[in-house]
Amino acid sequence: MPAPLISVIVPHYNHSEELQKTLENILTQTSKDIEIIVVDDGSDLSHIFRFKHEILPKFPQVNFIFVEHKGAAAARNKGFQESKGQLIIFWDADITADKEMLEKLRQALQNNPEAAYAYSSFNFGWKKFECGEFDAERLKKMNFIHTTALMRRESFTKFDESLKKFQDWDLWLSLLEQGRKGFWVPEVLFTVKPRKAGLSSWLPSFVYHFPWLPIPALKKYNYWKKIVQEKHKI
Repeated sequence: MPAPLISVIVPHYNHSEELQKTLENILTQTSKDIEIIVVDDGSDLSHIFRFKHEILPKFPQVNFIFVEHKGAAAARNKGFQESKGQLIIFWDADITADKEMLEKLRQALQNNPEAAYAYSSFNFGWKKFECGEFDAERLKKMNFIHTTALMRRESFTKFDESLKKFQDWDLWLSLLEQGRKGFWVPEVLFTVKPRKAGLSSWLPSFVYHFPWLPIPALKKYNYWKKIVQEKHKI
């Protein structure tokens, strides 16, 4: 029986420099039953030019989509809309993965049919995020699951495009409300490259104990955290 098709959806915004390495990394995966969909979220013209003339010709097997800039959630939803795989994963342009990541996550879903998605631990730059076993009560308090998790197609409910932060937490909470749970693969299977502009950001954990600090990123964090908590009544 052939392995299920995995749709690898890569949203990016003004990161044409990282994109070529990202695609090369995806193509080294031991899982070969994949389709790759890149969604350009309305990048600046300089990035679009480089993308079309330097990157696109090198990867004829990749489906490239260009959309108006509406944010990561909308780009991911568009990629899903164009996908065909029984399994899907959202793979940001700043991620470098172990070559067996897709295979290990797929195997975890095969061995755990009750799981809606499989996730792993990861590195964010130098910092390791262990994640841990799936725990519904812990998930209600905080998000410990990265967006880059392998999901069954029928489980995906789409990202809430009105949210500017915590779109992944909102997704996992929405699935939890439907009785759908995740399964943890206890290995570091990918690394996220920190960057000032783009989809990835992180503050040291001690900062969150001082919500009154005049840090713009902290204010944004607390505002959108409250929005998600109110939405899910937690």
